[in-house]
This record gives sequence, C-alpha cells and structure tokens, in this order.
Amino acid sequence: MKKRLSQIWQQFQQSFSIEERLNTTLDTGKAVLEAAKTLKEQSPSLEILQSVLQHSSSLLDVLCLPVVQVVDAGLPFASIGIALLKFYRELTQQDPSLEDCVFIVSQTAYLESAKEILSLYPSVDWDGEPNNNEIVRKKLQKLKDFELDYQLATNTIACFHESELAKAFNQVLMARLTTVKTTKYQAHLLTERIAWNTHRYLIKAWIESGEAIKNVIQPSFGYWQQEQQNFQSINEYLQAHIATRPLDKLLDENFLIKEVYIPLKSQPIDKNGSIDKNADALDLDTWAKRNLLKPDNLEQVMFIQGAPGRGKSVFCRIFADWVRQHLHPLWTPILIRLRDIDFFELRLEDILKAELKVSFIQSDDNWLTNKNTRFLFILDGFDELHIEARKDLNLEAFIKQVANFQQDCQIYQSMGHRVLITGRSMALQNISELPRNLERVEISEMDGQLQEKWLKKWSALPDNQGKPTDLQKFLQNKRCPASVQKLAQEPLLLYLLAAMYRDEKLGIDKLKEANARTAKVLIYQEAVNWVLTKQRSEADGTNLNNQITKQLPEDLKRILTEAAVCVVQSGGEFASMSMLEARLEEIEKAKYNLGDESLKTTLAAFYIRPAHQQEGRVEFFHKSFSEFLFAERLKQNMQSWSELTSEDEIKQMNWQIYDLLGFGGLTSAIVEYVIGLLVEVKDLLWVRLFKHLDNFYSEWCQGKFIDDAKETLAQTKLRQLQKYGIHKLGQRQVDIYVGLNVMILLMELQRYGQEHDVLKEHILFYPSGQPEEGLINQLLEVIHYSYCLPGKTFNSMVGQFLSGANLRGVNLVHTDLSYVNLSHADLSRADLSHTNLIRADLSSAYLINADIRGATLVDADLSQTNLIRADLSGADLSYADLSDADLSGAFLSDVNFMGANLSGANFSGANFSDSFGKDIRWNEDTKWENVDGLDIAKNVPAALKQQLGLN
Repeated sequence: MKKRLSQIWQQFQQSFSIEERLNTTLDTGKAVLEAAKTLKEQSPSLEILQSVLQHSSSLLDVLCLPVVQVVDAGLPFASIGIALLKFYRELTQQDPSLEDCVFIVSQTAYLESAKEILSLYPSVDWDGEPNNNEIVRKKLQKLKDFELDYQLATNTIACFHESELAKAFNQVLMARLTTVKTTKYQAHLLTERIAWNTHRYLIKAWIESGEAIKNVIQPSFGYWQQEQQNFQSINEYLQAHIATRPLDKLLDENFLIKEVYIPLKSQPIDKNGSIDKNADALDLDTWAKRNLLKPDNLEQVMFIQGAPGRGKSVFCRIFADWVRQHLHPLWTPILIRLRDIDFFELRLEDILKAELKVSFIQSDDNWLTNKNTRFLFILDGFDELHIEARKDLNLEAFIKQVANFQQDCQIYQSMGHRVLITGRSMALQNISELPRNLERVEISEMDGQLQEKWLKKWSALPDNQGKPTDLQKFLQNKRCPASVQKLAQEPLLLYLLAAMYRDEKLGIDKLKEANARTAKVLIYQEAVNWVLTKQRSEADGTNLNNQITKQLPEDLKRILTEAAVCVVQSGGEFASMSMLEARLEEIEKAKYNLGDESLKTTLAAFYIRPAHQQEGRVEFFHKSFSEFLFAERLKQNMQSWSELTSEDEIKQMNWQIYDLLGFGGLTSAIVEYVIGLLVEVKDLLWVRLFKHLDNFYSEWCQGKFIDDAKETLAQTKLRQLQKYGIHKLGQRQVDIYVGLNVMILLMELQRYGQEHDVLKEHILFYPSGQPEEGLINQLLEVIHYSYCLPGKTFNSMVGQFLSGANLRGVNLVHTDLSYVNLSHADLSRADLSHTNLIRADLSSAYLINADIRGATLVDADLSQTNLIRADLSGADLSYADLSDADLSGAFLSDVNFMGANLSGANFSGANFSDSFGKDIRWNEDTKWENVDGLDIAKNVPAALKQQLGLN
C-alpha cells in the first residue's frame, strides 16, 4: 500500500506524542540543524527528536538554510535518522515499516552526501540567489505528496540514484543549488553526483541502525559490510593511484607535472582514419569531459591518438584526477598503463580483473555489474602492449575487445562504464578495420598560443627564477631554423629545449645548422649530454655526477645506451637488471666499481627508474629516450661496420646485427633517429656501409645464417633473450626480424643516397634482387617467410618504409600488401595479379607493363601513378584515387571504378573491354572531371560516352 511522505512524517509525530506541528515558515530547517548540533555533542534524547518532528515537515527542510551552515559545521545528520528509528521502535514496541525506514534514513544519507560533496567547493557562493528559499519551499511542499510503497522502497535500498525517491530529492536540491553563479547544468551535475554518493551513507546508516531495522530489511549485515569495505577500497585506490599522479615530478625536476600542465588541442578523426582538417580544433580536456558526460554516448570508446611526446600519458594522469575530484562517484577513474599488462584473455573484463590487484575487484565477482559503482577505465598506451608473440591476440583484436566491452556497457543496464584509450598513431597502421564505435581524436601540435601558456608557467616555477626562461624569443627569432620551431610544437621536445636553454646547455649554433632530418636528433643529443654533465650539481655549479655514479660521462653514456638496448629488446617498455648487467660485462671500463647498487644509482640519476609493478626491472621515464639511445647504439655499430675490411670483421658484424636487430621490429622513430645520427658523422663511408648490409641481406635471403649446421646466430640470440625472461620468440622469428630490420635500414640508406649525386648511383637497393628478364621471387619468399610472425608483420613493420623501392619485375602474385607505402616505387613489369592492395599508397609509382589483373585496390592511392600498358583487367579500384594517373594503353576490361576519383587521368589508347564484352563498372560517385584521351581510347562503353557527352 502506498503512503505519502507527509503521512509517514505525521505517523512519527504521533508516535512521539506531538499533537500539533508549529508553523515555521521563516525558520524551516533550524530544528534539524539544532538537533544535529546537539547530537554532535551528546547522545540522542526524546526532546531533541520531538523538536525536529514538531518544527519540520521533513529532514530536508535544512536545505532552506544557508549552505555554509550545513557544510562547514560537520554535523551528523545521519544520527538524527538512526535515532528516530530506534526511538520509534521503543515508543511503539513495533518495528517501523520498510517505507518508514527508507524515507527517514534516505533523507539523512542524502544530507550527508550533500555535505561531503558541497564541502569540496568552498569558494562557491551557494547562497547568492535571494529567491531560492521560496522555490525550495515549494519543492519541499510537493515532496510531501510523494507516494512510497514497498517496491519503491526496495528499489531505493538496492540503488538509490536510480530510484523515484532520489528523483524527488534531486528536484529540491537542484532548486537550492541553482544560483546566479551556478548554471542549471552545473547544479544538475552536482545533484547527480550527490545522488550517486548517497548509497554509501545509506549502507553506513543501515549498519549503524542495528536492531531497529534487522527485522525489516532483507540484505544481511555481512552484505552491507562487504559493500562498505568495497567503497573504502575504492577510496584507498583513488588516493594511492589517482590523486598522486599529477604530483609526479617531471623527469628529475623539482616541480610537479600539474604545475606546468596546460590543456592540449586535438582534431577529430574521420571514418577513413584521416584527420578532419576542416573541423575546428577541440580542447582535449573539454572534448573528454563532454564525451564522458553525454548520456547518449555510452556506446562510444573515447580514442585518443598522437605522435610520440605529444602528452598522451600526462593527459591521462591529469584527467583521471580531475574525474576523481569533480565526478566521483558519478564516475570513478581507473588508470591502467597498458605496458604493465602481462595477462591477456579473450575478454577485456578478465584482463582488467587480472591487472587490478585491489580488493573491491578481487573480492567481488559482480564488480562490473554493481549499479552503485560506475567506472571510467583510462587505458594508456595501446602501442605498448606486450602481445607480439600471441597467435590469438594482436593490437587489432585488443581494440576490438575494448570496443565490444563498451557495447556491452550500453546494452546491459547494470554496467554503464566508459573506456578512454590512448596510444601512438603509427601503431594503427595496417589495422584493416577499426571498430565503428570509436570516437577518435588526434592530439595536435602545440600552436604559438599554447607554447606561450606553457612557457609562462615554466617561467613562474620557483627553481627557474633568475634563470634564462625566455625560450620563446629564440624560437621566434628569424635565425631559429624552421625545423626547430616545428619540433618545439611537441610538448616533450619543448620541455627539453626549455630546460637546456635555462641551464645554458642548448647548442644554439648547432641547431641553427640543423635541417628537418637532424634537428630532432640534435635536441636529443644535447639532452643526453645535458643529463650526463649538468643534471646533478652543487649551487656553485660543481658537477656531482661523478661523485654519485663513480663513472665518467663517456662510460655513463654507454651504460644508458645498453639500458636502452635492453628495454627496446624486452618489448620497448622495461628490462631486467640482470640483462643490463650481463651486457655491461663486455664493457671493460664500466666493469670497474659497478656493483648492483652502483648501477641502480647510476640509472636513477638519468631518467631511468624501477619499473612499475615489475620487481628487478627498470624503465625509461619516456619511451622516446629509450628509442633515441637505442638508435645511438645502433648508429655506433653501423659507423664501425662502414670501416670493416677483413672476413673476420665481417663475421663479427654478422653477430652484432643479430644481437642488435633480432628482437622485433624497428619503430619509425628509431629509424628516423639512426639516419639523423649517421648524417652527423663526418666522412662516413656510406657506400661501404651499404654494401656490407646489402651483402648480409642477400646471404640472409639465401638462408645462409639459419641453415648453418653449427649453432646459428639466431639460436645464440634466442638463448640470450630467453635467459632474461624474453620468451616471445623462436629461432625463425629472431631470424625473420633480423632480415626485415636490415631491409628497412637498406631502404633508408637508399633514400638518403638518392638525395646526393655522389651516392645515388652507388646506393641502389633491390629488395627482391637485381631485375632479370623473367620475374624475380626473392621478396615474395621473404614475405612468405614472415608469415611465421603473428599478424601482418611484414605490412606493419616494413610496409611503411617501401616508398621508392626498386621492385622492377618482382613477382608478388596473391600477396597481401594492404596499407603498405609503395609511393614512387618502381613496379614496372611486376606481377601483382590478385594481390591485396587495399588502401595501399601507390602514388607516383611506376607500374608500366605491370600485371594487376584481379587485384584489389579499394581505397588505394594511385594519384599521378604511371600505369602505361598495365593490365588491370578485373581489378577492383572502387573508391581508389587515380587522379592525374597515366592509364594510356592500359587494359581495363571488367574494372570496378565505382566511387573512384579519375579526374585528370589519361586514357589515351586504353582498352575498356575485352573480346568477351566485359565492360568497366562505374556509378554516380565516380569522378570523371578533366579526363583525357577517352576520344582515342578503345571500346569505351556507349553509356559512358553519353554521360560525358563524347558522342
């Protein structure tokens, strides 16, 4: 049976022998406030409770008073509700009904929640609207007519914020919080947060009510105590793992991350995975907040991508803490570095539970379906996942797991969680199809306005006072190279430039001579020299590094480069101390006085720290440092390889190649650094270096190193890796990675050589071997060999480096080359029949006389491509870009041109049909503007002629 709230209140008044309620229009709520003050000092009494019942229409009347009186005094409102139930039971000698308990305790729990949340905003004037009290009284009057029955009361106990009673309470609070300085949306958000927070105080009140309700409410005290422990565990997690993250220091500086943090800008990503340059730039923080708080956006994964050093991880830390401070428990942030995950399952839920060793998860199998908790999972660094060796999981599969989890959160009302995931843009290359429910943005470079904001914060730091901090003057100077100005748009590099400029260690003269290829390398070189020589010093400038580490700068640099090798070969994130110590044993100078503790001290001084959750391991503070120092190590070896002459030296080089490159794929960042470092080497013997690597590649393709009857180099490297806990590879995988990495280096050496007249004739790399009269199969065999690796490793690892490749006469029939970059490549006479070239970049490539029959080139870029006399019969070119392509003399029967861009293409002498009458296909989306040569082409369909007015 339904009971109005006014009836329940009158029932309590009668039970407490109150015959007539006084008219307290002007003093509404004061009785409640006075009772709370009294109960703070002494035990409850009948007189106190009678005063509350006599002079109030509900406990929520206290909301008519100034908020400062409610919040600042720290009054125990819950004690009033518990006392009312206990005294009612004593006075009537019967249990209160479920509806009675819920109505009384819900009010006090709601007030406790409001007191906690509103106290977080001491600077807000909640009492600035003089007409609010009258509006609140009207809402309270309406509340008296709310009807509560057993089912509604049960629903309130199970999940307060979803209950009808919560909605009624919220209307009162919304009216109270809407002031001149607070918008309705802000008031609504605070009200929602308070409603979500009320359940915690309800649980606490039920436990403390004890005997008064034990016969009324069904859930056991054990269940409530477990719920209370879970909430306490969540609070402890937030304090230990979220609140502390903005307090991290930036590298080895004395200031905190939050002291120099500024919101970055981002650009939306369109459905094709490209940056929508026509869209307005978005404030990244605002974008994330808006998406999180949109109730109709629950299906969408918030997906943030960006180049290295763009500030993805810092954003995650700052945003997680903002959610903790301003939204919890409406949203509870969970921050996970994906590099720390070692346990993978088929469902994201299982991965999360294995990773998060906290009691509110481990002790509750229903932690994801509890309606009273709602999580925002912030997954940082999808490019740092350790999933290389798993046959059943790759990055594409993991992202699909995340997308499926988010869809489940929309479908199942009891979940409702959100996921935000970040990572490097480059890692997404070669993923054939990303899920559709990704709301994607790319972090933009810092513009002048953001640089100015950051440098202003930088200048204001106490430790920077009295030091050079006017970096912006240098950047805006006409003598500052454009390449350096460009790099200063990256947050990490801007910090390095500012820090070295402050310490007067920025080699400005060197930077003035830098170009686009060498500028970033010079900045990292200067940064490494800076930390080696000036990072630890006395106030008078005395260098303390030697005293701390007992090492000379050149030995320290070697230690750092070996640490980088260990980290990169261990998966790019962290490495074992034992692996580093073993590699250092080969360095005579470093062996002296370098015990375990000394090594740890050395590493701690130079941007290396103990790995999170990984005992006995170390990691760099930023992935870019490990990549650069690995490149430094590789450059040192490549420089020495350029000077080799004897067979014994060549044999030693072969092992060094396996030692350095037999671990996984070189990232584009490492390759960029290596070439930039080599360019800086004076009088480098480029041609000899190229020939040594080219000979190695030829012998590798012939199987010389893997087919050896003795212990192979791959086996030696494999044993070395396995000794230090790296079990993701086998001998074949080590061998394949070596060959593919050498191919990448040869492609980059050729790219550099073609820019210089003295080198271009001598540095010519043929990945499939020298062209012959017939087809050559070497590259095809390499690609087939790479199938031993998981996923599309050749495409993702080598595909981005094939621009300008010499592939004349290559046989690549039935090969998957989707997403690869073959722009400017020479594929004349190549057999690409039935090859998968979906979204491949073939712009400005040479495909003269190429066999492309039956190939799939959907969404491929063939702009300005030379397709003279190419056979494209039966090829699928739907939505491909063939603008300004030369198709003169090409065979085009049965080609699918639907949606293709053919504007400006040359069709002179092209044959549009074969003897079987198979015409091309096109539709209204096919673009024919400014095509040339159709008037002298063969077998042009009549319908096309009519459409283009050629009759």
